[in-house]
Amino acid sequence: MKTTVSTYRKDPLYPKIVKATAEILKETDEISPVMILMTMGNLTKKDYDAWRRGEVRYLERVFQGSLSKANRILRIIGFHAHDLNMFPSQNTYRRYNKKSILRFSKSGELKIEERYSKHFRWNQSSLKKTKLIEQTLSEQRNPSN
Repeated sequence: MKTTVSTYRKDPLYPKIVKATAEILKETDEISPVMILMTMGNLTKKDYDAWRRGEVRYLERVFQGSLSKANRILRIIGFHAHDLNMFPSQNTYRRYNKKSILRFSKSGELKIEERYSKHFRWNQSSLKKTKLIEQTLSEQRNPSN
């Protein structure tokens, strides 16, 4: 099943992404796919650091799950960030202390690389952010409500 604007909220990964987003927003005003993957447990800090040091050729090599799952997660992150009215921005990931640009995927396909490197910035009031986090985490604790 392809993840679309009309189906992404029904995806079993959606609640996990929403929860990860809320957890990240408790600490900062910016989310990224890499941060969400680490929060969800699909990417370890150790593997992320190895990739940033250039020891891993591309990030998907150390992603814990299938590539179709990774693609679904990326699409849902974009839809969810849009729903939250977050401001998107493209970022470039470089090796630690180096100028070389890192790759996310084996193919290096532009659309995939852009999805991984897109960050989303919270651009609304702190009060609204706090309410969103509280509501999200409350719904996670009480899914029947």
